[in-house]
Amino acid sequence: MKKQLTRIGSVLLFIVLSAILASSAFATNGMNLEGYGPIATGMGGASMAYDNGAAAVMNNPATLGLMEEGDRLDVALGLLGPNITAKRAGAPDAKSSADAFFMPAFGWVRKAGSMSYGVGMFSQGGMGTEYDANSFMALGSGEKVRSELGVGRVIAPLAYNVTPDLTIGGSIDFVWASLDLKMAVPGPDFIGMVTNCSGPACAGLGPIAAAPWTRLDFSGKGDFSGAATGTGLGGKLGIAYKVNSDVSIGAVYHSKTSLSDLETKGDGAAISASGMGTVGTGKISVRDFQWPETYGVGVSWTATKELQVVADIKRINWSDVMKSFKMTYEGPLAGAPGNTVDFAMPQNWKNQTVYELGVAYRVSNLLTLRTGVNLSSNLIPDTYLNALFPATIRNHYTIGAGYIMSRASSVDASFAYAPEVRNTSGQTITVSHSQNNAQLMYSYRF
Repeated sequence: MKKQLTRIGSVLLFIVLSAILASSAFATNGMNLEGYGPIATGMGGASMAYDNGAAAVMNNPATLGLMEEGDRLDVALGLLGPNITAKRAGAPDAKSSADAFFMPAFGWVRKAGSMSYGVGMFSQGGMGTEYDANSFMALGSGEKVRSELGVGRVIAPLAYNVTPDLTIGGSIDFVWASLDLKMAVPGPDFIGMVTNCSGPACAGLGPIAAAPWTRLDFSGKGDFSGAATGTGLGGKLGIAYKVNSDVSIGAVYHSKTSLSDLETKGDGAAISASGMGTVGTGKISVRDFQWPETYGVGVSWTATKELQVVADIKRINWSDVMKSFKMTYEGPLAGAPGNTVDFAMPQNWKNQTVYELGVAYRVSNLLTLRTGVNLSSNLIPDTYLNALFPATIRNHYTIGAGYIMSRASSVDASFAYAPEVRNTSGQTITVSHSQNNAQLMYSYRF
C-alpha cells in the first residue's frame, strides 16, 4: 500500500509540474493539434481503433482496453515550429517571432482485468503570434503586438472490456485556458468592435474614433502564464470493437467544454490611443470561450505481420464556438470610474472535416517505421482572417518511428510538415503560414 501511495503521489506531482510548464501552442486542425502522441501523429493523427498508449485519453479512451495487462507510463515532449509572415502592400513584411513552442505531456494508465484507468495531462492546442513593435502590425504605436492562447487538460479516463472484443470508455476532463492579447487597430475599427457601453465616460469615446491607432493590451509576465484565465470541464465517450484478429474499429465523441469566462486581474488590461496615452486600466473578461464538440470514426487493419494500416475521419464543430470573439472591459475610462464596454470580433469559422490516414511497418522486432497524412480544409473565411490568429494550416505530412529498448522501455518519435498556405484578409493583409512539428515520447511498462 505504501509503495502504491508513493507511486500515486509521484504521478500527481508530475502532473502539477507539467501543467505549470505547458505552454500554449499553434494548433493545426483549427486550434487542435494534428495529432496527440507520436504513435498516432506519425500516422497522420489516426488513433481511434488501436492501442496508441496513454495518448488514448486525448483520442479515444476506449482504446485503453486494447493495451496489455499492467501499467504504462508515457512522458512526452512536443515542439511546434510555426513560420508565419504577414504582408501588406507598401510595407516591409512582418514576420512572427513566435516560432518555437515546447509542450510536455504525461500519462499513466493501468489495465487490470477488464478495467483500464489512469490519469493524463496534455495540451489541447491554441494559437498565437508575435510581431515587432516597428512592424506595420503595430500601426506606429511603438509596442509589439501579440496573441497567445493555450488550452490544456488533466484527464481521468476509464475503459471497460464488455466482452473480449468490445470495449467502451470515457473520461472526465479538467480543462484550463489562458490568453494574452496585445492588439493595435485603427481608432474607427476599435469603435466598430464596441457593441455596448455603459458608464459616465461612454459619451466621451469619440476622440478614439479619430486616432490613427488604439490598443487593447493584457499579457502575462512570463512565457508560461496568460493574463486572462479560466477553467472548466469536458468529457469523452468512446467505443472500440475487434471485428476479427486483423481488423478493429472505433468511434468517439468529445463534448463541448463548459469553461468559465477568461478573466484578468482587476488592473490587468489597458486601453490606450494615439495622442491620448492610457485611456483606462481595468479588467477584461473573454466571454463564453469554449472548445468545440468533436466526433469521429476510425479503423485499423493489420494487413500482414509487419504492416498496419489506419484511417480516421472526424468532424469538428467550430462554427458553434467561434462565431464571435467577445470581451468585456470593466474599469475607469478617461479618468471616470465605473464603465463597462463590450467588444465583439466576428470570426464565423466553418465546421471542419479532418481525414487521417497512416501506415506502420515493423522492420524488426525492435523497430517500427510510420508515415501518414492529415488532410483538412481552411475553416476561416478570408473576410474575417486576423494575422494575430492565423489558424489556417490545412494539410500535414507525417513520419515517425518506434524503438523497443527493453521489455519495459521504448521510445517513439514523430515529425509533421505542414506546407505553406497563403490567405488574404478583408484588410488586404496576406498571411503565409507553414509548420515543422515534432514529438518525442519515452514509455515504461511495469
